[in-house]
Amino acid sequence: MQDRPCEPATHAIPSFRPVSVGFEHAKVPRLRRWCLLMALGVFVMAGCGGGTGDPSSPSTQTAPPPPKIQHVVIIVQENRSTDNLFHGLPNADTADSGINSKGEVVPLTSVPLRNFYDLDHSHGAFVTMYDGGKMDGADKVIYAYCGPGCPFPHPQFRYVDPADVQPYFQLAEQYTFADRMFQTNQGPSFPAHQFLISGTSAPTADSEDFAAENPVLSNGYWANITGCAGEAGESVLLIDPQGREDSTVFPCFEHPVLSDELDTKGITWKYYTPAGWSIFTAPNAINHIRNGAGWANVILNQTQVLTDITANNLAQVSWVVPTAQYSDHPGESDGSGPSWVASIVNAIGASAYWSDTAIFITWDDWGGWYDHVAPPIYNSYEYGFRVPLIVVSPYAKPGYVSHTTHDFGSILRFVEDTFGLDPLGYADSRADNLSDCFDYAQTPITFKFIPAPLDAKYFLNDKSPPEPPDDE
Repeated sequence: MQDRPCEPATHAIPSFRPVSVGFEHAKVPRLRRWCLLMALGVFVMAGCGGGTGDPSSPSTQTAPPPPKIQHVVIIVQENRSTDNLFHGLPNADTADSGINSKGEVVPLTSVPLRNFYDLDHSHGAFVTMYDGGKMDGADKVIYAYCGPGCPFPHPQFRYVDPADVQPYFQLAEQYTFADRMFQTNQGPSFPAHQFLISGTSAPTADSEDFAAENPVLSNGYWANITGCAGEAGESVLLIDPQGREDSTVFPCFEHPVLSDELDTKGITWKYYTPAGWSIFTAPNAINHIRNGAGWANVILNQTQVLTDITANNLAQVSWVVPTAQYSDHPGESDGSGPSWVASIVNAIGASAYWSDTAIFITWDDWGGWYDHVAPPIYNSYEYGFRVPLIVVSPYAKPGYVSHTTHDFGSILRFVEDTFGLDPLGYADSRADNLSDCFDYAQTPITFKFIPAPLDAKYFLNDKSPPEPPDDE
C-alpha cells in the first residue's frame, strides 16, 4: 500500500498527557495501558505513512525546519500610483489613457520623476477621482503645489519617464511586481504610515469606525505634527462612518501595533526615519512607543540601515522611510529615489542577509495621479487607489506579476505568518499574506547587482539637511 502524508489539521490538536484521564479512570492495568499506547502509536504512524521507529527517539524526532525568511525589510517611498510610476511594465496592467469628468479620453504623457508640482491626495481628492466607482474625476483633482511652468496641461494624466526609474523596472522585472496592490486608506500619507505599522489609523483600539486623516492646526492650515510630543493646537481630522471629516483629535494614539507582537515574541525591529517629529515617523503617534522603551528602536538616521546591513546588525523586521530628497515625492524629490532604494537592496544582496530576506518596496499613497483600476471599497476610508509593490527575495517568483488583491495589511500579514504572530485585528485580518508572490520550493535566486546612478556612498556622505518627505 502506498504511503500517504498526514493531512494538515484544521483545528488545534490537544496534547497527550502521560496517563490520560480515560485510561486511568477505566483502571486499565499498566501493561494493558502500555500495549494500547504502543498500538495507538503504530496505528498513527502507519496511517501517516511513517516508519516503525520509536517516536520519542532523538533519531526520529526532528524540529520543524525554520522559515526560509528570517528578515523582512519594508521600504516606503512616496506618492505614486501604479499607472504613474510603472507605465508599460511588461505583463502589468497599466493604462495609456484615462477618462476625465467630461467623458473625454485623455492620453497619458510622460513627466520627469523630478517634477515641479504636487497634486491633492487628501480623502476629498480620492472621493473626487473615484466618483462613485466611475474613475473619471482625476481632472478635478487640484494642485497642492505648482512651481515653475505652472499650470501644466492635464497634470494628473502623467506617467514617469521609465528612463528616470530604471532601477525600479529592473527590480520589478527580475523579481515580483504586484499590480493589484492598493493603498489601504483613501487619503494622504499620515494615515498611510499608520496603516503600514498597524493596519489602522484609528485613534484607539475601540474607535476603528473612525480613521485619522490630514494633520491640521487649529486655524485650519496643514501642519507637520510632532505626534505624542506635540503642543496644543496640533490635531488630525477624523473620517466618520459616513465619510465626513467634521471632528479632530490630538495626534497621539493608543492601540496595538505590529512591533508590540514582535516584542512579545522577542523578534527584533527597527524603524529608520530622517526625523523624529515627522508625520511619516509612524511610531511618533503611538503613545506607548513614543513615550516608552520602544522609542529606542526608532532610528533617527535613515542611512543607518546601510551601515547596519554591512555591520551584520540588521533587525529581523525593519521599516525604512527616506528623506524628501530620496522619496519620489512630486515637487520635492531630487530624483534620487530609485538609487536610494537600489543602494539598500544592493547592500542586502551583497551580504549574508540575502539568503533569508524578503524586501517589500511600496509607495505610501497614490499622490493624486491618475490610475485606471477602481479599488474595492470596504467602508468610508478603505481601500484607496493602487500603489506599486515590488517583492525582492531569493524566494520571490522571478519575472512574475501578481494580479491578486493586496494592501498594506498584506505586508503585516506576511510578517505575522512568517514569525508566528497573531493578527492585530485590523486590515491585516482581512488581507492575504502575499503567498502568491513567493515560491519556497524554487532554487533560491542568485542576487544580481542593480545598477543605479548613485550608490550607497553617496547617501552615506550626503550632508544636506534631512527633510522629512511630503507635505501631507
